[in-house]
Parts: sequence; C-alpha cells; structure tokens
Amino acid sequence: MADATGTPPGHPEEARVGSGTVPTSVEGELPYGLLEAFDAYERALAADDQAALAAAFEPTATVMRADAGGLLVGHDAITAFRGRRGSGPVRRVVECHVRVVTADVAIVVSVNAPAAGGRGVVTQLWRRDPDAGPGGARSWRIASAQVQASPPAIDRRVWRVVGEPLVSGSRGDDPTGTAPPALSGETVAVKDLFAVAGHAIGAGVPARLAGAAPESRHAAAVQHLLDAGADLRGIAQTDEFAYSIAGRNSAYGTPPNPAVPGAIPGGSTSGPAAAVALGQVSIALGTDTGGSLRVPASYQGLWGIRTTHGAVDRAGLLPLAPSFDTVGWLTREVDTLRRAARASLPLADQVSVEPSYVVDPRVLASVEPGVRAEFVRALDEATAAGRVERPEEVVLGDVAHLFELFRVLQAFEAWQSDGDWITEHPGELAADVSARFAFGATVSPGQAEEARVALGHERRRLEALLDGRVLLLPSASSAAPALGATAAEVDAVRSATLGLTCIAGVLGAPAVSAPVLEVPLASGRRAPVGLCLVGPRGADLSLLDLAATWAT
Repeated sequence: MADATGTPPGHPEEARVGSGTVPTSVEGELPYGLLEAFDAYERALAADDQAALAAAFEPTATVMRADAGGLLVGHDAITAFRGRRGSGPVRRVVECHVRVVTADVAIVVSVNAPAAGGRGVVTQLWRRDPDAGPGGARSWRIASAQVQASPPAIDRRVWRVVGEPLVSGSRGDDPTGTAPPALSGETVAVKDLFAVAGHAIGAGVPARLAGAAPESRHAAAVQHLLDAGADLRGIAQTDEFAYSIAGRNSAYGTPPNPAVPGAIPGGSTSGPAAAVALGQVSIALGTDTGGSLRVPASYQGLWGIRTTHGAVDRAGLLPLAPSFDTVGWLTREVDTLRRAARASLPLADQVSVEPSYVVDPRVLASVEPGVRAEFVRALDEATAAGRVERPEEVVLGDVAHLFELFRVLQAFEAWQSDGDWITEHPGELAADVSARFAFGATVSPGQAEEARVALGHERRRLEALLDGRVLLLPSASSAAPALGATAAEVDAVRSATLGLTCIAGVLGAPAVSAPVLEVPLASGRRAPVGLCLVGPRGADLSLLDLAATWAT
C-alpha cells in the first residue's frame, strides 16, 4: 500500500524524493515516482532543458505528441520539434488528475495556467521503463501526450492582422439575391505584399512595417476577389521580402504545416498557405517568383496556380523581381481555385491547351528518390488507366544553366527593388535572406542584361521545343523538410527545387500544382508532393481543367 505521496513502505531513502505536485484526484493506487517524473518534466519545460525533455519521452519510433499543429510520431520527430521551437511556455500546474491503469501505466491530465493568461490542458500516458533504473522519476517515460494550449487571439506566425472580416466583399447588385457573386461565401488571406486600403505593407519585416504608410486603395488582385464577393479575412505573413521558398520568418516565426506536422510550410506565400490548410480561409492570394505558390502547395497538399506572367494586374503589389513576379492563389479544392482564377484573369485573353504531355527524365535527377518514384508511378497509373496518353520524352537542355541565369537576374532585380531599404536598415533580415540580397548587390547592370538576353533566347528555344504541349514535373524536389533541418539542408533542397520551378518563370508561363503525389517518410507516414503542369502562356484556366483530371 502506498502512502499519500505514492511511496511504498520499506523505501526510506527513496521517500525523501517527494513530489511538488499534489494530485487533485487519483483513481487507483498512485505509483511511486510518477508525480516526481511529472514534476521533472514541467521543470525541464520551464528551463528549456532539451536533454531532459528528450529523456522524458520514450525513445521509440511510436511515441506520440499532438497539439493544434498536428501529430508528431517518433522520438526523433518530437525532439526535432522542440529544438526548433525554442523555449517553452511559462506556466504553473493548477490541477493534476491521475487515473492509474496498471502498476506500470497511468494517465495524467493536468490543467495549467500560462503566465500570458488563459488555461491549458495536457493529457499524458506515462509508462514505467524497466530499463531506466530502480524507482523514482527516472523509471517513468511519456508514451503519448496531447497538448491543448490556451488559444491565442491571433497566431502571429500565420497572420499579421485579422478581421471578421477585415474587408467585406461585394454582395452583388441583384436585390432578389438569385445571382450571388461567384466567390460569395469565400474568405481570403492576403499575402503581406499586396496593398489593402488602410493598412501598410510589411513584407514580412517588422522594421519595414513600422516605417510604411497605410495604403490608400486595394491592390488590383485584392479588388478582383472582393468584386467577386469574397471577404478578406486578413493579411497573412510572408517570408522576409518574399525572397525564400522555405516558409521561415526570423521575426514572426514559422507557420505550421498541418499536412506534415513538424515540417516547414513552404514559402514565401507561407502565412496564406497555412491559413488555407488550417481551414481558416478558403483562398490564399499570393505571388510566385521562383516557386512561392507552388512550393507551399506541394508541401501542404493544396491546389495552387502561378498565372501567366502579367495576366493579373500587379498594381499595388510590392515587387521582388518584376521579370518573374506573378499573382496566383492556393485553395483546398480545384473548383474554388477555378472560380478565383476566373474572377481575376482577363477571360478574353485565355486560350485552350490540348491534353498532350511531355517529360524530361533528366530533370528528375535532382529530386529525391521517393519523389522520383512517385512521379513515375503516377504517370504509369494514369496512362495504364487510359486517362492520358503516354507523355513524350524531351530534352530541356542544361537546366542548371537556366537556373543560374534566372538566379542572377532575380537577384539583380531584387536588389533594385529593396536594396536601398536594406542598406539603410542593416541587420534586419535573416542570414539566408540577407545573403541573397548581398549577392544581388554584386550583380552589375551589364551582367543582368546579359542574363536577360540569354533568358530571352532560352524562352524562345523552350517554347519551340514544347510546341504548345504541357510539361509535367514534380512541384518540389522533396516533401517538406523538417523544422529541425539545418540551414545547409534547407538550402540544398531550395536549390534543387528552384531547378524545377524556374522553368515556368523563364517561360513566363502558367503552372499548376495539383496535390496528387504522396511520398513515404522515415516515420512510416506519407507526405504530399505536388504534380506540376506547365502550360503555354494564356492557358491558365485550361491548364486547371487538365490538372483536375489527374486528381481523379
């Protein structure tokens, strides 16, 4: 029989350990050492003791931790998440309820009061570890944890400003209400590069936001959606100056990726993408210069389109590299994406494209083996089912050279767009973004013009090669990298992915990312990767129709 602290008789030395937590209720006989282990975990959390936190969880591939961001499975995934997140919350336990399952298994449900206010609830399944040594806190490990934090009014990783709505869309001119606008009932997250009347453009950089004046009118792309009846829910975060495809922001944090918990969301349309994936809005309005719509679509299992260069009016959009900047959208369903595109594109300029496909197997050399295998499987399955004819193989040429030309001109134009502000505000950007701008500062006008001329030749060559057909390739070189990936690992993935995404940028062509591929992860779970369709200029809507057939 245990006493009130759960200490079995005959253990006088161990009885001195004691527990700081007094259980609010206990069902069953309280096991010795359980509350000491619980207290040790709470102390480690408050101290951000990474080693102790890692040791608190069972060192297995099946241990689990879940919160509003999703489910993490496996000790490595949980440890990587903690290492990336940084210091834990400051909180005190105000209730602790214990339900004993067996002498070696117990459920602990605790209520905590964060210093920031509110209440949180944590449910943990603890198991005694027979290999951890005799008695005390060391003999207990967490096998499963469900964390319910006090919800923030606004998740600053996702949103800069939110309203309910922030701006209302048109309700139509028909007083009978029989013909509602095309996007009536839809909600929009706007990337923090577009002008929203009454709000400044921050571009993911707090210092820029602080010095920017409120905009006097909506950007054209915003107005298109409002005129079609959509409500603007809010302005969502972007990677700093949109010069990244990772989705990290050194000031505001990394938005969650609900499709792959513990992974980066993809950027630079990171906040709007997360808002769509989380179900907080139905449409994300973003930009795509080198993949900033297609990559988050790929990483989060969303539909996304980069439109034909210049097809959507860019008035009121803060530029990065005007030769490549395009407007586009992300949604959870292809029909919503179609309606957003139809509301924003000049329909008279749209052309049709036939379901004739090409692939270049050499381009697949840079993607991860799992992505390559899934891409080939999807093509084989579609052709075997008779949904498409076997794509013709083509040789796109030296894609590495193409990417280098793209990189040089993009960097030059990015420095022309933002270099003055960066020079006047040193130290405000993350190291990786700062390095890209620093490279842009070294590109001379002559070098930029040489790259521009060479890209013009490459565009004409590729257009002749494709001859109106649709190019198929993966939307990204891998599934979403883990939050704990090193800067070098993320940069390697970025370079490989840009080798794929730059093709549409060079062509000035529309590209759709369709969520039809899945690749296995080391944890045994599967993660989304987009199938990308690159079509002729002006074939945006027709390309969406073709992409939808691949999701059948």
